[in-house]
Amino acid sequence: MPDEVAHDQRGEAHIPSICRAGSAHIGADADPAPLFSPIRARCNPRSSTPGVGNVGLVDVTEASFDDEVVRRSATVPVVVDFWAAWCGPCRTLTPILEQETDARTGAVQLAKVDVDANPGLAQRFGVSGIPAVKAFRDGRVVAEFVGARSPASVRNWIDDLLAPPRADALVEELRASGELPDVVTALDADDVAGALELILAAVPTAEPGMRERLREVAVALFDRLGHDDPVVAGYRRRLATALF
Repeated sequence: MPDEVAHDQRGEAHIPSICRAGSAHIGADADPAPLFSPIRARCNPRSSTPGVGNVGLVDVTEASFDDEVVRRSATVPVVVDFWAAWCGPCRTLTPILEQETDARTGAVQLAKVDVDANPGLAQRFGVSGIPAVKAFRDGRVVAEFVGARSPASVRNWIDDLLAPPRADALVEELRASGELPDVVTALDADDVAGALELILAAVPTAEPGMRERLREVAVALFDRLGHDDPVVAGYRRRLATALF
């Protein structure tokens, strides 16, 4: 499993990539080991070391989350690392996140949430295993993963996060080709719902090639909105019905 911490040179068992919750409650007043792993020694190995300092790192609490993450993400993507001090995989991942976000010189903000000190945030964002990493843009979760990852995997994940949205590139392709002019006009007016309605209306009579193009544009718009956006759930169901 490439994303997990490997066996060491002495052949000792690897640190598990995830400390899982065994309870819906994550709080400092409960023993953390039963919540995330039945084997605390493997989730809290003595060989683990804390991450190095990071000038852009922000420790976020329940009181500061909306300002430091939700509102901040309107100007720069914010990567949130949900962690706990006793979690070995968290200690493995944190320095990698710090290094990769530091390397992008302000293009992305890193924030940390201690799930034991901030159980409400863990519950709010459905964190059932740590480390859990969620990227926010425009106040919404747009990408996420759970468990320790290799530096290369984290690097690629952040590169994808910072890449121009596929929807923007598709709109320019449509504009250049003259395809779906009404959809382009709606998107230029920031009317995503209107653009999706036009796409759905065009699907039944479209040729196979154009049906695939319509599907591609719709999926890119879903990604732009974020999977937790209420608009996405309704239109995704309607698109599936229209296509299949």
